[in-house]
Amino acid sequence: MKTTFALSMAAALLASTATVTAETLRWARSGDALTLDPHSQNEGPTHTIRHQMYEPLIIRDITGAFEPALATDWAPSAEDPNVWVFNLRQGVTFHDGAAFTAEDVVFSFERAKQDNSDMKELIGSITEVRAVGDFTVEMVTDGPNPILPSNLTNLFIMDKGWTEANNTVNVQDFEGGEITFATTNANGTGPYVLTSREPDVRTVMTKNDAYWGIDQFPLEVTEIVYTPIQNAATRVAALLSGEIDFLQDMPVQDLERVDGTDGLMVKQAPQNRVIFFGMNMGADDIEADNVDGANPLADVRVRKAMSMAINRDAIRQVVMRGQSQPAGMIAPPFVNGWTAEMDAESVTDVEGAKALLAEAGYADGFSIRLDCPNDRYVNDEAICQAAVGMLGQIGVTVNLDAKPKAQHFPLITEGQTDFYMLGWGVPTYDSEYVFNFLVHGRESDIGTWNGTGYDNDALDAQIKSLASNTDLDARNADIAAIWRVVQDEQLYIPVHHQVLNWGMSDAVGIDVDPEDQPKIKYFTMN
Repeated sequence: MKTTFALSMAAALLASTATVTAETLRWARSGDALTLDPHSQNEGPTHTIRHQMYEPLIIRDITGAFEPALATDWAPSAEDPNVWVFNLRQGVTFHDGAAFTAEDVVFSFERAKQDNSDMKELIGSITEVRAVGDFTVEMVTDGPNPILPSNLTNLFIMDKGWTEANNTVNVQDFEGGEITFATTNANGTGPYVLTSREPDVRTVMTKNDAYWGIDQFPLEVTEIVYTPIQNAATRVAALLSGEIDFLQDMPVQDLERVDGTDGLMVKQAPQNRVIFFGMNMGADDIEADNVDGANPLADVRVRKAMSMAINRDAIRQVVMRGQSQPAGMIAPPFVNGWTAEMDAESVTDVEGAKALLAEAGYADGFSIRLDCPNDRYVNDEAICQAAVGMLGQIGVTVNLDAKPKAQHFPLITEGQTDFYMLGWGVPTYDSEYVFNFLVHGRESDIGTWNGTGYDNDALDAQIKSLASNTDLDARNADIAAIWRVVQDEQLYIPVHHQVLNWGMSDAVGIDVDPEDQPKIKYFTMN
């Protein structure tokens, strides 16, 4: 079956390249964008595809520095510290020719605050967005917000008229399985225009000849053919045979083989992402275990024991072939609030873990299901398989259920999993982003990815205060205090920080983006 799949995929790739030119970039990775709706899902590969067609007000360049996109400049108001002023780029058009104005920005931010939006945590401090003329926008925040621009780099702007005309004013209900016009169609201001879209099969984009940045960026790629290929061997075979030019999600076991092949190379960089396990500690009882009338995960000793069972060095050496950095906290080193001391707090101690389990009343262990994606992170299913064996050493019998990310992620956001893998990047480079999504108690507009059931009112108030604290020293002290609670309560089991490996033809010119978010307008093609 695997061979048949590989041959079929290779045939499809060959058919898709029959008429391409030298400027076509044939791009693959393990999974597809979950949706094209700009505000539905806050997920890395989904943002990456959308970045080619849609644009935010601000982006980050490959160094992490801000770069103007649809806003040319931005600053707090001189008259009111609760207001940020954004001056917009003039002369920009959407792909259908409609003019971009402040009205589109106001509309897009209001849309992104809807209940079904996965972007609402990022703009929770904004109480009003108002147009001040055609090309100036003011954002009013609930107290001064010194880091507001950091939250806007994946907040895409839609054309108000197009959205209304196509009955897609409301954000897609992704978890509910809804399909809207914006799910498979796009009308942005970005450098590439959507030509065709077959979810999980193929997406084709062509160069936007009316792009405002046509003379500012290389834009040497005139056509993008994006093909998700879940099977690792098939992905590598496609790169080795020349059927694709650029591969994300390089299997670590094939790095030397690819890098040693004439005409190919591998580029590497640390990624702004950490991989971890979440545990439902908030329920009185859980469904995925064999303990009746109790929840073993509610006991911090059990959570700590499970963390102590994970041998991160073994995962790094055996599963990841050295391509990871063991983690002790769920923030990458890029992030404000990360410390080397906390990142070294995860230790492997099998006998100590057994003792903790016995102390908690589980000397004989228990069984539980682990939900894991198989097409999102580097070696995600293999990491879960390794964890199954490691937890078995302390008497925790784990039944692994691995599935594609499109089915896995709703389990977390809908509260249907008790033990799960998740990875988290931090595009704001600040701990507030982690806390808003993963630590704050789950509410309609915050804590939406917190599948742990943890809810601490005092901590929640401290998290919310970060958005308006302009005393950066005091703010950093609060961040450190929040992290101390996260660490002591063992809200999550950190595994490792990912290392990025991009495989590509030597005709492709680009450096690795720590966000794992290639923007094709920067690519050169030799």
